[in-house]
Amino acid sequence: MLYKQQGSGPWGGGPWGGNGGGNKPWGGRPGGGGGAPPPDLEELLRNGQERLRRLLPNGLDNLKGLWLLVTAAIVVWGLSGIYFVQPDEQGVELLFGRYVKTTQPGANYWFPAPIGEVIRPKVTQTNQVTVGFRGSEPNVRAVPQESHMLAGDQNIADVWFVVQWRIRDAGDFLFNMRDPEGTVKVAAESAVREVVGRNPLQAVMTNQRELIAQDSRDHLQTIMDGYGAGITILDLRIQKADPPAEVIDAFNEVQRAKQDEERLRNEALAYRNDIIPRAKGEAARMVEGATAEREKLIREAEGQASRFTAFYETYVANKDITVRRMYLEAMQEVLGRSEIIMMDDSAGSGVVPYLALPEIQRRSQVIQSQGVDQ
Repeated sequence: MLYKQQGSGPWGGGPWGGNGGGNKPWGGRPGGGGGAPPPDLEELLRNGQERLRRLLPNGLDNLKGLWLLVTAAIVVWGLSGIYFVQPDEQGVELLFGRYVKTTQPGANYWFPAPIGEVIRPKVTQTNQVTVGFRGSEPNVRAVPQESHMLAGDQNIADVWFVVQWRIRDAGDFLFNMRDPEGTVKVAAESAVREVVGRNPLQAVMTNQRELIAQDSRDHLQTIMDGYGAGITILDLRIQKADPPAEVIDAFNEVQRAKQDEERLRNEALAYRNDIIPRAKGEAARMVEGATAEREKLIREAEGQASRFTAFYETYVANKDITVRRMYLEAMQEVLGRSEIIMMDDSAGSGVVPYLALPEIQRRSQVIQSQGVDQ
């Protein structure tokens, strides 16, 4: 910086004691027209010492006191480099404006100003970014250019969400990003769009909303770590996930149709679950009955075969007796099913030779049954 000669320097003229030359520190250029030559350095020093002696009341004896004052000032300046970092802070040490390291809470030392500088940002403070809307209830304003997202089934979703974050490393936070809050907002919007684009709209709106929010938070944390942002993503909450207001009525109609379809399907499943077990039970019962009937017929056939074999062996041993017995058994069986009519040829005149035994037998049975009923 060049000074004009106004007699304000400690040796008169400019800061180096020049006595002319306008804006030149030694009163003009050497060899220049009209300018005086630069003064001798030794002469300047002698003049400065002489002026300093005149300024001090007791002469050179007070130089020691001046040096003590200078030393004390240097010590005070050096002690000003002690600084304390609070529990909710981190210390960022700069040397001539360049980041050197990050310190933790407690007492620390660093070069005093203007050589060094310490920045102590709050690292326990929770910061919040809203995407898709601004403000709070009841004064909420939608931001469609942020909230409209394309779902995996080609439907448009209107998604509002909130991101909470905190500083993890103050050095990375201050010097790796120019606009930390804006970076978090843009990265969060990108992460949510990517995750929503992998899922159908119904999943975003209903049962998988929490899972989608968790996946988005993890993806956002990966993005911020890739930037070296020194930020921890605490939470990402989806406040609202609906179709756009322009198509909400049509979408609700579609959802009602899907609900009816689901209800009818559930009724059909309930009917199937009712009729199939009963049909299976009936089929099992019929199979078991047929199996039992088959076993019975097999046993009866085996018994009849055994009886026939025994009868045949008896017939072979005694043919005449066996034939007679067979005849008697056959006649007994035939006559046992026939009505018996008795005729008396020796009856005299006036006597009916026919005795209706079957009719008498039937009447007797009727009378007996009536007596029992009474």
